[in-house]
Amino acid sequence: FIHGFPELWYSWRHQILALSSRGYHAVAPDLRGYGDTEAPASMSSYTCFDIVGDLVALIDLLGVEQVFLVAHDWGAIIGWYLCMFRPDRVKAYVCLSVPFLHRNPKIRTVDAMRAMYGDDYYICRFQKPGEMEAQMAEVGTEYVLKNILTTRKPGPPIFPKGEYGTGFNPDMT
Repeated sequence: FIHGFPELWYSWRHQILALSSRGYHAVAPDLRGYGDTEAPASMSSYTCFDIVGDLVALIDLLGVEQVFLVAHDWGAIIGWYLCMFRPDRVKAYVCLSVPFLHRNPKIRTVDAMRAMYGDDYYICRFQKPGEMEAQMAEVGTEYVLKNILTTRKPGPPIFPKGEYGTGFNPDMT
């Protein structure tokens, strides 16, 4: 299992227990920089090549040739890359929420997202290292995560700058 944002391996705990109780070996690692993993300081250490490499190393460590892969959100994008770069290591793939998108080398993903959703789209807000993290710290990480995970607002996740540091709705509606 591969998690998305803002998730950890813990998001898959129920699936891990259900599959394990049926005799399957289920694994859900935290991706590089998440949870208690090492977080390299250099942004260049977080490419899809690096993260896919981490997953291949984990598959090797587990001593299996192929995996049945399930992934969600940003993890789904990594799952697609694992399937493309190392199809020999993936028996089957279940992708949740992110379809395969051909990459256009002439268009940066962030620029495309900004054009569609504006500067306050959550991906766009995380482009300057430390900036969004500092704003989130103003209101507290627990508050921000609760707000993200319980919002009922339709549409894409927008993090406008505002009086609450992140601009999140204080009523979490």
